[in-house]
Amino acid sequence: MTVPVLELREVSRVYSGTPPVEALKPCNLTVRPADHIAITGPSGSGKSTLLNVLGLLDQISSGNYYLHGEDVSTLKEHRRAALRNRYLGFVFQAFHLLSYRTALENVELSMLYAGIPRKSRAQRAMEALSRVGLEHRTDAFPPTLSGGERQRVAIARAIVARPSVLLCDEPTGSLDSGMSNSILELLDELNRDGLTLIVVTHEHDVAARARRRVAIHDGVLSEAEGSGS
Repeated sequence: MTVPVLELREVSRVYSGTPPVEALKPCNLTVRPADHIAITGPSGSGKSTLLNVLGLLDQISSGNYYLHGEDVSTLKEHRRAALRNRYLGFVFQAFHLLSYRTALENVELSMLYAGIPRKSRAQRAMEALSRVGLEHRTDAFPPTLSGGERQRVAIARAIVARPSVLLCDEPTGSLDSGMSNSILELLDELNRDGLTLIVVTHEHDVAARARRRVAIHDGVLSEAEGSGS
């Protein structure tokens, strides 16, 4: 059987305090290649904590987290960063583009820490922008781009290092309905090409596009019946 891309086994995340806050209660989640999963839940339910755990941005408190079969639960930060750069791409609601850099430069900069040789970065960035339909906007600065175009640049930046998983945090939250649909169609296309998608969203229409839907309430995960392949 194919090794899961990501796997959580009884993983929890507790933040110290008086009293301690159990943001993520012991949970299990298996993500296989080319899965498309939506994670839903109200504000404060643990969605951000779960995404940070999956993205190796936060340490777990108990359990085991496997990334491509490797237990990453207790790794040192330099090894976590290397795996994050190799396997994971991130798309955020707020885009996080550098306004004083062109679209091409924004995408190129993301390869600095991914071990991609300098001489191949420009070509890779051009290919990524072409993949998201922005080959004609490579020299544009973010303030001159529409919201949808800025999110496409952000997606190009996320996929340029060819990750196996794309983690999306409310990817259409800042866009109108027309732009949102365009971005969702792009994400669907990337998923059909084999990219694993995990999308955190509070929007029903976004969650409905996923083949699997996982709800989180008060730190407890539950997968919707009938979701999955």
